[in-house]
Parts: sequence; structure tokens; C-alpha cells
Amino acid sequence: MSSFNTMTRREIEAYIVDKREKMRKAEMMGIENEYRVYERQVLIAESYLIDLSQIEPGKIYKIVSNEDFYFKVEYIKGVFAWGFYLGGNEKETGIPVSMLQLSRKG
Repeated sequence: MSSFNTMTRREIEAYIVDKREKMRKAEMMGIENEYRVYERQVLIAESYLIDLSQIEPGKIYKIVSNEDFYFKVEYIKGVFAWGFYLGGNEKETGIPVSMLQLSRKG
């Protein structure tokens, strides 16, 4: 498999479709750990489709599909946002940028 940064947008989108289908099958079979692996692969692939200039260090973002969690971005490294969950006791952590709820342009 090619590295995401050498793949075209269409190739990344096809990869995501394939992994989502595998997620669906794993869920139907009740294989939770396999489902989570594919889910993480999708999140990382989706991160390569995001315009990183939309993400501002120091800003707080909601986490996609989990409205109760907020993340303060300290900096971006690759396709990961590094920072802290608000109200969390964790040290600095990195999450795929696709997990951040970004405002839609247009």
C-alpha cells in the first residue's frame, strides 16, 4: 500500500470506502477490536483530506460524533492535532485532525 501523502484524493476516498465496508462487516460479526482498528484507519485517512490551514493552534474544537468532548489544539504535527481534552486529566495527546469538528466553508 502507498503512503497516504503520495495517494490522490480519489485513492484515499476509495481506501476509506473499503475500510468502512470492513468496519460494517466486523460490526455485523461482533468483532469489536477489528472494528476499532478499521475505524482508526479511516480517521487517519480522512485526516489527509482536510485542509490543515483551517485548524488554529490555541483554539478549542468539539470532537466529531461526541458533542460532550472538547479538545484544545496546541500544535499540528503531520495530520495529528496535539493538545489536551478539556476537563481531562491526561497529559498532552495527539488525535487525527479528522476528529475535530471544523466549520464548513462555503
